[in-house]
Amino acid sequence: MIQAIERIDDFIKGKSHSEIKQDSVLYYAIVKNIEIIGEAAYMLTPEFRDSHPSTPWRIIIGMRHFLVHGYYEVDPEEVWYVIGKDLQPLKEQLESYLKEF
Repeated sequence: MIQAIERIDDFIKGKSHSEIKQDSVLYYAIVKNIEIIGEAAYMLTPEFRDSHPSTPWRIIIGMRHFLVHGYYEVDPEEVWYVIGKDLQPLKEQLESYLKEF
């Protein structure tokens, strides 16, 4: 999950919102990595997810399902919101979880 977030960070570095929306290859690369994050969250054990309730696992997994199955309805503004508001806090949480091991 951290690697996917870092890939997205690399993809968007120096890019504006409109540049991302206009570059379909870039946009779908970002979407694919959000899918990867959701799939990885889904693969975590329920016990792990339950023991880390501050992370919105159901929302992350639900986003993946929506991107994969409802791709034709995906609002690029929602993707932009996830990039801007959700990924860095998630990365920080994941990094703290790794320190537990």
